[in-house]
Amino acid sequence: MFSRQLMSRRLWGAAACGVTGALWLKQQQAWAAGPPFDVKRIRAEVEKIIEENQAGPVFVRLAWHAAGTYDKASGTGGNKGTMRYSPEKEHGANAGLEIARGLLEPVKASNPGISYADLWCLASLIAIEEAGGPKVPFRWGRQDAPQGEANKDDTRLPGADKEGSAGVKHTRDIFGRMGFNDREMIALFGAHALGHCHKDRSGFVGPWTHDPYSFTNEYFRLLLEYKWRVKPGSSPQQYEDENTKTLMMTPIEISWKTDPTFLKYINEYAADSDKFFADFSLAYQKLMELGAPPLNPPLDY
Repeated sequence: MFSRQLMSRRLWGAAACGVTGALWLKQQQAWAAGPPFDVKRIRAEVEKIIEENQAGPVFVRLAWHAAGTYDKASGTGGNKGTMRYSPEKEHGANAGLEIARGLLEPVKASNPGISYADLWCLASLIAIEEAGGPKVPFRWGRQDAPQGEANKDDTRLPGADKEGSAGVKHTRDIFGRMGFNDREMIALFGAHALGHCHKDRSGFVGPWTHDPYSFTNEYFRLLLEYKWRVKPGSSPQQYEDENTKTLMMTPIEISWKTDPTFLKYINEYAADSDKFFADFSLAYQKLMELGAPPLNPPLDY
């Protein structure tokens, strides 16, 4: 038990950091009790789903799109489990994510103590690590908001059809609104090493890399080393590599090579996988915690 004097000092320190005494006490109690779910059991269930359905990339997209609605100025948005509700679940940027939510629904049912927001985040972290990527710290305690807080703004996630200077500006506008700097923005997009684009979801078609189920720095190397041309007849317009004509890039990704700062980070990550992993881990944890309440210490998942 804390002495009264020690408790008083800790409460004062919490208040000085903008945390109320009641919230601080509640957080301490949560830390002491531990999470109301078995993180190892959840991991085993999620791993099985990933293995049986090649669902790793779509789990990353689910968590990213849930968190990426955050607006730093207003403090609204972020991963609060609201993509289950209209109108957020019908937003164009979220097309196809009902598949990911459906795959994780049995995990939620068998582990009712975890919030949807925590589950979506954790599933994406497991997917990244299972694909060979870094182990991003997972701090639990995200809370699910009611339907009334579902994001109504369908313009908060990036549009991939912007080109040239418009694409660069759009990237900075969208991710700057969330609170990211240029380095963090480019590091986050390294997640495009995973997965495919689908016509019935984003409108684009194809994988970014030769192995879309492995998390590596290949995305940056291909963006730099391959020659990219507009794919004939593509609508929306996308780019294909001149070598194999099997890989794709969106217009906004090609635009980043026209910006000296973005290009500097692309070159850095293409040359140094360890640096990319380290920076991605920091940026992705930050993304996953946007708009979250004070979270608990990291769990070993």
